[in-house]
Amino acid sequence: MTYVIGKPCVDVMDRSCVEECPVDCIYEGERALYIHPDECVDCGACEPVCPVEAIFYEDDLPEELQPHLDDNAAFFTETLRGRDEALNSPGGAAKVGPVGADTQLVAGLPRTDE
Repeated sequence: MTYVIGKPCVDVMDRSCVEECPVDCIYEGERALYIHPDECVDCGACEPVCPVEAIFYEDDLPEELQPHLDDNAAFFTETLRGRDEALNSPGGAAKVGPVGADTQLVAGLPRTDE
């Protein structure tokens, strides 16, 4: 894992990071975006364009956002298990499109867009 998208992204989903990512590794859930840990090449292009400062290098992740480290990986290994095998191996977010699901952590957060 290299970069992680944390709680500030939930219900915002600006997608500037998606447009900037050169390897198409940022996937869209229902309420948040997730970086595929096997596809990310650690370039950091996504981090400075995030308008809500939700993207962090894993070693720089603030303590209060630490749960998002495992949560981001769980999006691909647990949340989407059985839905699409392509999400368990590198393949690119564009061909998958929005998946309409989130991790337990994100789904359990109060909505901020209502």
